[in-house]
Amino acid sequence: MVLQKVAEEGHLELTDTLIDDNNMSIKTSVTIDIRYQPMDGTGGMWSDGEFLDVPDDRDGMFAFETDSLLSGQSHGSGTSPGRSLQGSIPTFRKAGRGVFSAMKLGKAKSSKDDHKRGDEPAILEMEDLDKKAMRLAGMLEPDTISLASVTAVTTNVSNKRSKPDIKMEPSSGRPVDYQISITVIEARQLIGLNMDPVVCVEVGDDKKYTSMKESTNCPYYNEYFVFDFHVPPDVMFDKIIKLSVIHSKNLLRSGTLVGTFKMDVGTVYSQPEHQFYHKWAILSDPDDITAGCKGYVKCDIAVVGKGDNIKTPHKANETDEDDIEGNLLLPEGIPAERQWARFYVKIHRAEGLPKMNTSIMANVKKAFIGENRDLVDPYVQVQFSGQKGKTSVQKSSYEPIWNEQVIFTELFPPLCKRIKVQIRDSDKVNDVAIGTHFIDLRKISNDGDKGFLPTLGPAWVNMYGSTRQYTLMDEHQDLNDGLGEGVSFRARLLISVAVEILDTTSPEIICSTDVQVEPVSNISESATGKMEEFFLFGSFLEATMIDRKIGDKPISFEITIGNYGNHIDGVSKSSSVKKKKKEGEDQEEENELIQNSSEDEADEDADLTSVSSTPPMKPFITDRNYFHLPYFEKKPCVYIKSWWQDQRRRLYNSNMMDKIADKLEEGLNDVQEVIKTEKAFPERRLRGVLEELSIGCSRYVTLANKDVNLAGRTKLDRERLKSCMREMDSMGQQAKQIRTQVKKNTVKEKLKLAQNFLQRLRFLADEPQHSIPDVFIWMMSNNKRIAYARIPSKDILYSVVDEETGKDCGKVKAVFLKLPGKKGFGPAGWTVQAKLELYLWLGLNKSRKNFLHGLPNGFEEIRATKMGHGLPPVTLVYDMKQVFQLRAHMYQARSLFAADSSGLSDPFARVFFSSQSQVTEVLNETLCPTWDQLLVFDDVELFGEATELRDDPPIIVVEFYDQDTVGKAEFIGRTFAKPIIKMRDEPYGPPRFPPQLEYYQIYRGNSIAGELLAAFELLQIPFDAEEIRRALIAVHDFAVPQIKVGQGGRADLPPLEGPTDSERGPILPVPLGIRPVLSRYRIEVLFWGLRDLKRINLAQVDRPRVDIECAGRGVQSALIQNYKKNPNFSTLVKWFEVDLPENELLHPPLNIRVVDCRAFGRYILVGSHAVSTLRHFIYSPPDKSCNNWATAGDVSVSLEAEPPIRKMDTVVKLDANEDESDKEKKKKKKKKKGGAEEEEETDERVLDWWSKYFASIETLKENLRSQEAAQAEAEEREDLEIAAEAADIRPDDLHLKGSKMKERFKEKKSSKQKRSQAADGSEKRPPKARVDELVVYNRELESEYGNFEDWLHTFNLYRGKAGDDDEHALDDDRIVGRFKGSLCMYKVPLSQEITREAGYDPNMGMFQSIPHNDPIHVLVRVYVVRATDLHPADINGKADPYVVIKLGKSEVKDKENYISKQLNPVFGKSFDIEATFPMESMLTVSVYDWDLVGTDDLIGETKIDLENRFYSKFRATCGIASNYSMHGYNIWRDPMKPSQILAKLCKEGKIDGPHYGPGGKVKVANRIFTGATEIEDENGLKKQTEEHLALSVLNHWEEIPRVGCKLVPEHVETRPLLNPDKPGIEQGRLEMWVDMFPMDMPAPGPAIDISPRKPKSFELRVIIWNTDDVILEDDAFLTGEKMSDIYVRGWLKGQQEDKQDTDVHYHSLTGEGNFNWRFVFPFDYLVAEEKIIISKKESMFSWDETEYKIPPRLTMQVWDADHFSADDFLGAIELDLNRFPRGAKTAKQCNLDMIRNEQELPTISIFKQKRVKGWWPFVARDENDEMELTGKVEAELHLVTAEEAEKSPVGLGRNEPDPLEKPNRPDTSLMWFLGPLKSLRYFIWHNYRWLILKALGLILLLLMLGLFLYSIPGYLVKKILGA
Repeated sequence: MVLQKVAEEGHLELTDTLIDDNNMSIKTSVTIDIRYQPMDGTGGMWSDGEFLDVPDDRDGMFAFETDSLLSGQSHGSGTSPGRSLQGSIPTFRKAGRGVFSAMKLGKAKSSKDDHKRGDEPAILEMEDLDKKAMRLAGMLEPDTISLASVTAVTTNVSNKRSKPDIKMEPSSGRPVDYQISITVIEARQLIGLNMDPVVCVEVGDDKKYTSMKESTNCPYYNEYFVFDFHVPPDVMFDKIIKLSVIHSKNLLRSGTLVGTFKMDVGTVYSQPEHQFYHKWAILSDPDDITAGCKGYVKCDIAVVGKGDNIKTPHKANETDEDDIEGNLLLPEGIPAERQWARFYVKIHRAEGLPKMNTSIMANVKKAFIGENRDLVDPYVQVQFSGQKGKTSVQKSSYEPIWNEQVIFTELFPPLCKRIKVQIRDSDKVNDVAIGTHFIDLRKISNDGDKGFLPTLGPAWVNMYGSTRQYTLMDEHQDLNDGLGEGVSFRARLLISVAVEILDTTSPEIICSTDVQVEPVSNISESATGKMEEFFLFGSFLEATMIDRKIGDKPISFEITIGNYGNHIDGVSKSSSVKKKKKEGEDQEEENELIQNSSEDEADEDADLTSVSSTPPMKPFITDRNYFHLPYFEKKPCVYIKSWWQDQRRRLYNSNMMDKIADKLEEGLNDVQEVIKTEKAFPERRLRGVLEELSIGCSRYVTLANKDVNLAGRTKLDRERLKSCMREMDSMGQQAKQIRTQVKKNTVKEKLKLAQNFLQRLRFLADEPQHSIPDVFIWMMSNNKRIAYARIPSKDILYSVVDEETGKDCGKVKAVFLKLPGKKGFGPAGWTVQAKLELYLWLGLNKSRKNFLHGLPNGFEEIRATKMGHGLPPVTLVYDMKQVFQLRAHMYQARSLFAADSSGLSDPFARVFFSSQSQVTEVLNETLCPTWDQLLVFDDVELFGEATELRDDPPIIVVEFYDQDTVGKAEFIGRTFAKPIIKMRDEPYGPPRFPPQLEYYQIYRGNSIAGELLAAFELLQIPFDAEEIRRALIAVHDFAVPQIKVGQGGRADLPPLEGPTDSERGPILPVPLGIRPVLSRYRIEVLFWGLRDLKRINLAQVDRPRVDIECAGRGVQSALIQNYKKNPNFSTLVKWFEVDLPENELLHPPLNIRVVDCRAFGRYILVGSHAVSTLRHFIYSPPDKSCNNWATAGDVSVSLEAEPPIRKMDTVVKLDANEDESDKEKKKKKKKKKGGAEEEEETDERVLDWWSKYFASIETLKENLRSQEAAQAEAEEREDLEIAAEAADIRPDDLHLKGSKMKERFKEKKSSKQKRSQAADGSEKRPPKARVDELVVYNRELESEYGNFEDWLHTFNLYRGKAGDDDEHALDDDRIVGRFKGSLCMYKVPLSQEITREAGYDPNMGMFQSIPHNDPIHVLVRVYVVRATDLHPADINGKADPYVVIKLGKSEVKDKENYISKQLNPVFGKSFDIEATFPMESMLTVSVYDWDLVGTDDLIGETKIDLENRFYSKFRATCGIASNYSMHGYNIWRDPMKPSQILAKLCKEGKIDGPHYGPGGKVKVANRIFTGATEIEDENGLKKQTEEHLALSVLNHWEEIPRVGCKLVPEHVETRPLLNPDKPGIEQGRLEMWVDMFPMDMPAPGPAIDISPRKPKSFELRVIIWNTDDVILEDDAFLTGEKMSDIYVRGWLKGQQEDKQDTDVHYHSLTGEGNFNWRFVFPFDYLVAEEKIIISKKESMFSWDETEYKIPPRLTMQVWDADHFSADDFLGAIELDLNRFPRGAKTAKQCNLDMIRNEQELPTISIFKQKRVKGWWPFVARDENDEMELTGKVEAELHLVTAEEAEKSPVGLGRNEPDPLEKPNRPDTSLMWFLGPLKSLRYFIWHNYRWLILKALGLILLLLMLGLFLYSIPGYLVKKILGA
């Protein structure tokens, strides 16, 4: 109805009452005036003036804007952008004014009461809003009404200007340090027989290998690898981490690949804590995708960038044999079973390629070949997950057409985020990249239940890189490889991506994962969208701050979009093409366009040649550093016509989301500011922000809804739109939901949630499919490109719908030009090359009629000479000019950048406004200058209408420089500000004037470099009445009556006070109304001492003094006479009084400087420190009303195991000795747990310090686990709640969702429970014995106790230039020493109560009861437990660490006890050093790497300030144990007993007590504690004692009123080791603690023995009795029967070290073998860690033995012996001696299930059972990876300790002593040399008996015959001769 009426009449007034959150109406009504202007301008024009007579007397009527949610404009989309009524309708503006605003550009100033004036935007201060809210809400509580319902909180982003970007330097391309650490722990279930596996770890191109483990399918490595990189983040995160397992690799052969696992570094970095810890990587075979899983590798992977610290979960004993499935190395949300998929990247064609050869080369080619061809031979290279594919090369083509697809086969979802597509130019010498594009798979897919597989296009992607002119050595080549922001358009490429999940079972599948390239069919022209003609218009309103280095050649600006507008180095076309045709388009398209367009349009087009650059102009000088161009009345314009596929919807979609995101970001910054400045009610602002967000989201959904059915979109467009709508919808619901939960105490966490929304929005808004290329603005001088700015085309794209318009479209934007590429890094990138005030508009040519609407009014258009009727203007001439005076009140700056070698700067500020600049005075030697100076800019001319300027003044740039006596001033930072404007007819008075000082952040590059406190006002200069009259007469030529314009000239401006200070000369101070109100403060300074002063100019500092200065006043410390002898001050406390602002936020910094007094009255600055905020040191007197518990009567405190919840009324029992009942319970428990396995009591004698340590670590782990569980539960609950609240929308979904969530949660829980059951299941561990524990901190003690700065603060002194690295990482090098002391400030008349207290020492001021700082002798005892994850220092990837301890002059080197080749060494040492505080107070504990040759390298070190610990009230001298005992492992370490400590604490804190009472009670300051009163001594006698009582008080000292604080318990702290060469990256961690004992007290006892536990020696005797069912491998010779020659091999430590074989049972025909053979394995075993210790030399060249820890696993294998070939492996079994399945009683019962269901079966430990006998299966894997049973073995395991073994020795095999009897083998298998005969008899005699006998007879006959023939002649002769 309403809308209809508006549409008909064009005007409507509505009045309605407001309702509050409870839907009650409140007493405020709103009148809304709605005007409607149709697109074509019927229905009344704004400019007709009919709407402009807004009545001026609407007193109480506020025009509420519904907060132009998505638009950056403050009016609904109905208003024309032409003239806004901004000034004339009073609107509430955002009230987020605050100090510290980073950018006060779009923010309005606050006003108090002036809502009446018509042209004054009404602005409410925060406090007023709250009052107003109260008023509106009647008597409602202020929290029930949100800000958003009181005002439509609109940010004053006015119609004409958009915000500039603050950060100047590109951050992306610069290299950073990264360290990737990978621990390969073990592998399991590797597929293959009898393997010798090696793991290869590859990151990028670096490879490292583990050692080889022989003959095992589950090798244990525990090897640590570190890779160091120094590359840009993008390059780092695209590197692939590849783990591959290789079988039998050695020097000669590369081995065969078992399987690989790939993941990119970015995936690891995006994990929580940047790491995967103890996770299993699934191996797959890249050559056979049908194969399935090839095994698992357990590893830790961590990626550390600079400044990341990784919290390592505590590595004590890794007993959680975690289930592999539950701990896979995959990011959250990726299924364990990943499928193989094909990724198709189709490359269709490219256009607009640049020349890739110089013209000289072209001429040479022409001379030789005789033809002039295009000079680029492009091909496309695609990289994905470590593989590359290339298309063919298209010779000599600027517009190559490939139509090929590159196919990758990879697991889905892939663990690699980006596909890199690169066009390269093929060249004989080297190929260079032309342009690169990255496709982020997360942006082109969605993994939700309504998600879609990655898909893209077909779409054009734009590539950007270096400028297009070709040079042989392109300095910006990196840009073409995708590093850093491209500075010019290079080409566009038409691609599409698709993914298909493979069905690996289908027979015709290709098994390998090699990249394939195949041709694809061409796609139609229209597939990527209809070609449309776009029109880009730009106008340069101002060009200032042009760097003087450019020289004074004429300067012009060029705007390009794609190749359009690029006249210098666009693509050269052959001359046959018509002149008017632009580059980069196909001829047909052009003609088609012209034919399609109507006649008149065609000839208009013919005239419209584009003008893409401004006419060159000579620059004028602004000041020493900058020029400006004289764009005064005349503003040059450019315009370009271009043709692109019309894909605006994509950009519109992004724009809508971007606008919501911008709005949200601004709101969140406000909330943070409100919190930071501690203003009232941040929760309201947050509610308002969330409300805006939910309204914005619902608006988005309605707007996007109309796009759903559009045809001609790609699949991705459709899917993306759907998923964006879903996301936005749910985000809106959640925002609503969270809004209701925002309370005062939950603001911070809800703020975090809202920031997650912001990230999600930004991620959604980024459109993966490009359409129109970005716009580049280049500054040209002398036809060279100097500096550029890049503006995304979506930001300036026009749409009819307001929300879809780009945020800078049709607005004036301040653009800063920067240097291209690497030139822009570092200092060069911080200087502004030029600042432009630029107006841009981009849209379809047909909707270009209102492209000038956003310009400031008051101009005429000057067109080009040819009078085309539709031509855009070439220049705009402004006839409206306003004259202003700018007043810059520069009060002070703080925390500036140190630019001089002294560590200070000589800063001055330069203020730029329009084309003028002025400078403050230079203040020497300070980082916190207080200029207190007013800079006045007279006659500033601004063009345009007054009202517009008032709402939207140009920005002011303030730059800060450091003045150097020689050379040019050095740039130290920049900030932006917007002035407050007073028009000539406004009064100068409250609420807006005088303006308040505000903080502006100063940026230097991307890092913050301080803050400026200043105010800026822009005052319009009124005209002289007489002048106006003359002017009017001159114009109109008729007499005008006297016009009243107010007093003429400057008199109207508020007067400037003259210079007050005669010394400062003509410098004007900041006027009184603006400078802050001051009051008197006293600042007391505690001077304690100076530490670690370094040499200055090679001379030692000898007589230092500290000067403190604040706001011009200060105090000097006493002089230290001899720094070497005593670096402490003699006078402890001094004070000075100073006038400081009432507002704490405006307090100036306090400067600490240390000077060295040299001979002849010279002073040399040693170093300085600026305390930027004094708020921490403001003293507030104790509040008498609360906290005084004396009135509460006696409170009894009871100390149970769980900490007291409420401190007031709890009663506590501490039992040192267990009660009888407890013991009973324990016994019962035991019986329950596993009847047979009765545990022995933990024997006191067995317990040592390590038992305590390991028990504590268990506790730490359990606490962490329960915290995680609690957190997960809370998150889960919140998720369910939110889901439930959203339920009213989708009830059907909820059941699913809720139940799913619950299921998920149940799963989580059950897996956790499983794990915990596993952890304390009976088979694994005895019930936890009661061991006294200590506290293990997994970080340094300082971070737990606030650096021990409870009263003594440490201020680092800096000297030298600050580093330019990001985030000042190099500040540590600038530290030249430390000042110890403290500050206390308070308003001067202090109440009397304090000074009247007893024992008040007036000399000490507020620092009462502080110890003396005289030198004190201390015994320092340093315990070093162990180090973890050291950075490898040797080539072999290991280190040989030892500890070095330095304190002052003394140094303890533990070099001879280095630990060989270990990255997790257990040192277990204590060192005693005597020291004298304060001279020696910095303890350095370093870990060095021992080297045989050369110097030892430092691995890392940690520094501990002992002095602060010593004097701290937390009592960090010696940790307080949880229990008191006089002997045993938990002996009391401190020389003072608990009762003495307690008495001392009570005396120091002036507390009544301790009073020990009967019945185990003690009373301290009205608190009653209870505890045991008896103690056992060594002989077991009980004695009465008060120590337990005293200790119970000490352990709960934080509950004592007034003086209580948590005392440091007995502990082990974990300190990161750092190496100065690699700042900020941890090199390992050290677990240690320090005890300190003053020498004037009784001496402490001997140090506790924490030496590493010695492993216990055991002997494992394994008797192999029999085997059965062994598979038969060999075929019998001749007969072909199956048989095997069986023997068994076994080892415990490793095949090389101690393998033993039985004898061979030959010719077993049934698989039965009898052995009666004994293996004997001696080994050393650490019971606590469940590891076997082996020491062996790594290689023959090793100098010494290396210690290894391996899990105790007995491996037995069965083999088939062969005489001539290698023996055949038949099967194996591996038994973990701590938990292995019980053997079967008989061979029949022994089967595969014993291995398969290992988890479910009860297991036993040989260390408890000592003797076990049974049958175990041998298994091997067949071809299909299935386990098969290959035999059974009957074995007996017997474990004896070394002592027992000596007493009853046994022989190996069947030898003496205690020999085993010979096995009774069937006679086939006799001794092996008889074997052959026997077997012959066996097989041959049976079958061929007769044949053999006949043969033998025949042979005998023949023999006889032969003999006869042989002897007959002799006989004959004999006979004849008659012998």
